[in-house]
Amino acid sequence: MSVVHLLLIGLAILALLSIVFEEVIHVNKAKSTLFIGCFSWLILFFTAGSAEHQVDVGHALNENLLEIASLWLFLMSTMTFVAYLNAKGMIQSVVQTIFPQELSVRRLLFLVALFSLVLSAICDNVTATLVSLGLINAFNVPRDIKFKMAALVVFAVNSGGVALITGDVTTLMIFLAGHVSMVELVTLLIPSMLAVAILALLFAIGTSGRVSTTPVEFNFTRVDITITVIFFATILCTMLFNILFKVPPVLTFLTGLSLMFLVGRVSSTDTEQTKILEYIRQIEYDTLLFFLGILLIVGMLQEIHVLQQLAQWYMAIAPEYANYIAGVISALLDNVPLTAALLKANPTLSDQNWLGLTYAVGVGGSLLIIGSAAGIIVMSKVEGLSFGRYLRYLPALLIAYTSGYGLTLFLSGVIFG
Repeated sequence: MSVVHLLLIGLAILALLSIVFEEVIHVNKAKSTLFIGCFSWLILFFTAGSAEHQVDVGHALNENLLEIASLWLFLMSTMTFVAYLNAKGMIQSVVQTIFPQELSVRRLLFLVALFSLVLSAICDNVTATLVSLGLINAFNVPRDIKFKMAALVVFAVNSGGVALITGDVTTLMIFLAGHVSMVELVTLLIPSMLAVAILALLFAIGTSGRVSTTPVEFNFTRVDITITVIFFATILCTMLFNILFKVPPVLTFLTGLSLMFLVGRVSSTDTEQTKILEYIRQIEYDTLLFFLGILLIVGMLQEIHVLQQLAQWYMAIAPEYANYIAGVISALLDNVPLTAALLKANPTLSDQNWLGLTYAVGVGGSLLIIGSAAGIIVMSKVEGLSFGRYLRYLPALLIAYTSGYGLTLFLSGVIFG
């Protein structure tokens, strides 16, 4: 490994440390990761050597930026919809309709877990996370309990999508590679639900008290209802169009967003239309910048073949243990390029171990708050929930993850072994 590669790996570690010690150094994590991500790619260009290698680095950067742009636009679309629904009281109205106005903290923990799990199974993780956080904010939850619920949302959202090709990108990748079938994937619902229930139970230990939500009368206009219908129709179409016609999710969501603005234009006055456009300005761009920095760093690690090296180490360990470790590693590195590297290594695995890998890389990112899109959004949206605070829940998260992984191997061995 060259000196340049060691330097770049050191920068990646420095970026991780800047996130961990954000409260100590008082530097916003979005700024530190974005700088290190950009600086890492500059080093790749400076040290490329020949013009031919510089062109190769340029192609790699363009591919990385294309993936990031797709994610950015997707996030921008979903966050705009959710900002509108929050401002209009739609989410709180749904909460008031489905949930009791007053209930115990323990009951709310389990309801939040179930809500997040089911929602992430029918829509993307970003939307499920944002809507679930809206649910938590509808109740007067104490700060420490809110942190627990936020961690529960991250784990439940990542668990919910692992059994469906529409719910998680890594699940879709392994399915398209022909290593798992639809029937086999459905069995993952059982360990996913059990693992989430275990985590909710662990978080419920020692909690007491009751929480409530204040009933609010909302007067929804036809435009509000129409835009809400557009939002849920967009979620449904995103899944259907991707399955039937391979349409990228970002294109469907941008179409839904544009339709939202068109409905606002036709149905509103100029003043009201301006207000609708303002919701896109309510997005916290720190979240998007943090994503940009993280993905630039992961892309750099992929370019210097660190992820491929991890795949080689994976091949040297028994698959039952290697898959478990791969899930833990996905809490530090983006699970998509990690899964891609493992698939390129083309290991010879049984159906049982392919399902184990699917569960591990889909749920393992929940162990650290920076390990998944859901975690990054939660860290950006829940004030005070830092890397260090989330780390306090690692033992409980590890127990839930280990339980789910163990049950996955057991069930798949019994049913398909």
